[in-house]
Amino acid sequence: QVHLVESGGGLVQAGGSLRLSCAASGRTFSNYGMAWFRQAPGKEREFVAAIGWWYSGSTFYGDSVKGRFTISGDNAKNTVHLQMNSLKPEDTAVYYCAAKYYSIPTRPAEYDYWGQGTQVTVSS
Repeated sequence: QVHLVESGGGLVQAGGSLRLSCAASGRTFSNYGMAWFRQAPGKEREFVAAIGWWYSGSTFYGDSVKGRFTISGDNAKNTVHLQMNSLKPEDTAVYYCAAKYYSIPTRPAEYDYWGQGTQVTVSS
């Protein structure tokens, strides 16, 4: 079992930045693909970014956030971060952290563990 807890959400003006964190516990962190998804009201859950330590720390991003968001992690602290810059009102959503054993899929249904989510609101 993997337990995930997100933090760092809040209200920010367009063009601003936020840093989300996801603290993981319960299993060997480095064996899991860690991802961020987001879900806006009335929309499907969307892939944002992912990182895989066993995969040489490779990172992957959704098209809508490339060049603005950066995923990183601290393996020793079992923590993943999502640095969000140049935020837009359309980035407003609940952001979720997810974990998948030795895999980095982009479909949310394929992930085994989820955090409770953290709200990000970007005002225009």
